[in-house]
Amino acid sequence: MTQDLITSLCPQDLRSAFIEPPKPLDFVLPGLPVGCVGALVSPGGVGKSMLALQLAMQIAGGPDWIGLGKLGRGTVLYLPAEDPWPVLHQRLFALGGGLDAELRANVERYLRLIPLQGSSPNVLDSHWWEAIAIWAEGVRLVVIDTLRRFHDADENAACAMTLVLGQLERLAMRLGCAVLFVHHTSKSAVFQEAGDLQQASRGSSVLVDNVRWQGYLATMTKKEAQQLGVSAEKSKLHVRFGVSKSNYGPPLPERWLVRGEGGVLYPAPARLGVTRRAGGKRVLL
Repeated sequence: MTQDLITSLCPQDLRSAFIEPPKPLDFVLPGLPVGCVGALVSPGGVGKSMLALQLAMQIAGGPDWIGLGKLGRGTVLYLPAEDPWPVLHQRLFALGGGLDAELRANVERYLRLIPLQGSSPNVLDSHWWEAIAIWAEGVRLVVIDTLRRFHDADENAACAMTLVLGQLERLAMRLGCAVLFVHHTSKSAVFQEAGDLQQASRGSSVLVDNVRWQGYLATMTKKEAQQLGVSAEKSKLHVRFGVSKSNYGPPLPERWLVRGEGGVLYPAPARLGVTRRAGGKRVLL
């Protein structure tokens, strides 16, 4: 085994690194390149699974629902382990209603969706890891929904979460794809309305420190609704999407999204503007 490690892992040729121009990074999502692991965090019931599915479908050749711009097209493996098939069917039906024949054919061809609810997938188990690697052969993105459903370790233990993320990194590097896991925010972040901060992720800080990209969905607060002139009833349909960590590129400008029929997320009216943090507080622009 030691010899295998020595053979497979060797010093890089620094001379060529100094004189040969590097290839541009291949970004799967803005700021998330192939070979890396990212996270999408939000409280439960806000719409992160729907957003993850919409992103997966866009990369598979579907429409740009939320205005991200052109993304490189490729095959996507989407592994939902939290929701039953009837719920997934409802989401797919709602999304499919906005697809023309060409877009639908793209998604049917390039999106691999394997429901895993009740199967207890575990990336720390070698058999499960190999199965996922086989399903993910040739893909551009793997979506893990949600991370808690893909391991049996203590979410608050740094050593355990280092192993979990190490398995996802190994998957991304071996297959030359990106891995995006869906995750929940902590209760304290929800109570403090701080879901847009890096530290909002639930569990060990490793889940933030060891990912290269972290996106978030945050609900519209009562104060934001009042400032933006959104009724209390309609404010429940609005969420804020942004990127709180982006190691390899500028973060996306955050934007308001609104839930349409079937829970599909669309850009909110431009008049809502965006927010940014100043001195630890959000201010409207």
